[in-house]
Amino acid sequence: MTRLDAALALRGLARSRTHAASLIADGLVSVAGRPVIKASTPVSDGADISVAGADHYVGRAAHKLIAALDGFAIPVDGRLALDMGASTGGFTQVLRERGARRVLSVDVGHDQMAPSIAADPGVVVVEGYNVRHMTTDNLRSVTGEDGTLDLIVGDLSFISLELVLPAVAGVAAPTTDIVLLVKPQFEVGRTAVRGGLVTDPATRADAVARTAWSAWDAGLGMLGILPSPILGTHGNTEYLLHLAPGRGSDPSEWSDRINTLAGRR
Repeated sequence: MTRLDAALALRGLARSRTHAASLIADGLVSVAGRPVIKASTPVSDGADISVAGADHYVGRAAHKLIAALDGFAIPVDGRLALDMGASTGGFTQVLRERGARRVLSVDVGHDQMAPSIAADPGVVVVEGYNVRHMTTDNLRSVTGEDGTLDLIVGDLSFISLELVLPAVAGVAAPTTDIVLLVKPQFEVGRTAVRGGLVTDPATRADAVARTAWSAWDAGLGMLGILPSPILGTHGNTEYLLHLAPGRGSDPSEWSDRINTLAGRR
């Protein structure tokens, strides 16, 4: 018998045990046709193991950005983009496939970017970079890029976007499109999370609304919101926000939409 996460890595169904654990937690792994959500589950050598949604993207999060770019009709071709929380590079991969001339891929972690994406000459990988402390000057210093950012995208974990939005607004230009993934599990207090999951619709709606208002306070107007097409870790519902400096409206005009998407009404 072997742990499920180890079995996935050994069979080449995941890049590593860490990647396997993520796939399992996201409910994408089935054993003998039944979903399994514990990485430590023992499986036999001959067990039938399958992973849903396998494709050429290096990270399943790629589909979240695809949904945002299509749903918000955001152009990418020829633009300079910043990918915050790049991780394995799913967002970066989508941006390059859609014609971004260069992608600045930053992450606070190390050794996560898929080699095939890191090797792309149009990608600048910066590790150990905390976007909470991002400024135009230090971003230019670590990337060597002094052009105006046309597009900023972000899939951040273990930090509230409220702490990051002032820095995002500080590096954005009037023409910059901003797409951020709102993860309620990182926006609410610990008492509102059960087993890593935010189940209360009102709590989810409040988390999204607070994020939108924090963006507004930082000078970013709201242009749209969509539900993520893929559930987050532990099955959390996540949301995609389209923001821009000096454009869009204040979040009060989106309250009904936010409540509906969160299941509050």
